[in-house]
Amino acid sequence: MLRDAVAFSGFSVNDSKAALAFYKDTLGLDVTDSEGMGLTVTFSSGGSAFIYEKPDHVPATFTILNFSVEDIDAVVDELAAKGVKFEHYDSMPGAQDDKEIMRGKAANMGPDIAWFKDPAGNILAVLQN
Repeated sequence: MLRDAVAFSGFSVNDSKAALAFYKDTLGLDVTDSEGMGLTVTFSSGGSAFIYEKPDHVPATFTILNFSVEDIDAVVDELAAKGVKFEHYDSMPGAQDDKEIMRGKAANMGPDIAWFKDPAGNILAVLQN
């Protein structure tokens, strides 16, 4: 029934102008402002996400977007240079290094991954398989 439907993800933020600047300028994504309706992020892989402002926004307590990258160290360094702060979690199955990258591949525990938040507090991640 829904197999051929066009699907996309959506999540809320508390400030769409801050979200637009972060997703477009900091992360370098293709973002379209729907003039009061919300923001549409279009990924080069063909998917999209809809970001909408919500006055009583509560940040997601889980990762809302994962970005699979070729070189996690280079991406983490570039994002850190743009002011992105990476999260540290004591409850991860593997230790995080000084860049806050959990080195899952070396520990045979999945991908290397680093988490960060958008201006609304939603959790995002970059990972390398």
